[in-house]
Amino acid sequence: MSNTYGDITPRTAAYAAAKMLDRAVPFMCMAKFGQQQPIPKNKTNTVKFRRYNAFQPNTTPLVEGVTPAPDTINSTDVTATLAQYGRRIQISDVIADTHEDPVLNEYAEVMGELAGQTAELIVFNVIKAGVNVLYAVGTTRATVNGVITSPILGRAIRQLKRQNTKVITKMLAGSDKVGTSPIRPAFVAFVHPDVQQDLEAIAGYKAVVEYGTVTPLGDNELGSFKEIRFLQSTLYAPFLAAGVSGAVHLTNGGTGTGACDVYPIVIVGMDAYATVSLAGANAVTPIVVNPKPSDSDVLAQRGHVGFKMYGTACILNDAWMVRVEVAVTQ
Repeated sequence: MSNTYGDITPRTAAYAAAKMLDRAVPFMCMAKFGQQQPIPKNKTNTVKFRRYNAFQPNTTPLVEGVTPAPDTINSTDVTATLAQYGRRIQISDVIADTHEDPVLNEYAEVMGELAGQTAELIVFNVIKAGVNVLYAVGTTRATVNGVITSPILGRAIRQLKRQNTKVITKMLAGSDKVGTSPIRPAFVAFVHPDVQQDLEAIAGYKAVVEYGTVTPLGDNELGSFKEIRFLQSTLYAPFLAAGVSGAVHLTNGGTGTGACDVYPIVIVGMDAYATVSLAGANAVTPIVVNPKPSDSDVLAQRGHVGFKMYGTACILNDAWMVRVEVAVTQ
């Protein structure tokens, strides 16, 4: 009987998947703070989110004996379509036993790390394209000429609150466990580590070591400013050489001169975005193919280790997130 895991049994594949998830979790930060919606297998590759829009209060008194006209409720639909992703690496015939060989374990861990980064970038690439944006000392990305400051962070908080954005009060468990964990209410910001130096220069910013009894959101939390908590990853990459020329800011990843790099800081509230996966395959499906004779590999010298996964993400409400674009100090 054939299976979907190449030349390893389902039991061994399950072990490989666990190893891959263990490596992938540290990179899957964004999935913890958005809605998660699995799509049942063999149903469809599309999911639709529906939001019923709120009414404005009406302070007009009722007229005695007159039935008021009915209100009509409006809804907004957001659709997301699953896509399949995967990578593979080639192995040689020195891997004779896929159950025991430590080289295979290392390859599986590398693939697991790559799967986690892929999942994270799928979400980041979606939410960094939101329409609400603030610029540091400029009005467009090309005119960005300043670093992150308390006034611009204050504007971001005000903008979110003006849209009745709810703070995030829980996050998904950071393991293969099911459920959520309560957190101190806050907006969550995703930021590149290059921005840390400028964040620490802001009056009122608190590093994680100053939290006291407050539990960090994870090992990658940098700190907080008022109601914003900052999570870092090198995956949240800047737009290279996209801002104004100047010697005081990083350019071309710190290796060149010219226009400064522009770093997107995405700040989100509750239910601002969603991640979508295929039920039963929402983490990683490992694939291992042993070297075997074939017309293209007569001496059975080549095999393969890889993964495949389904995923997508979508913005549920643009008003509940804001992107702040800044330069960073040289």
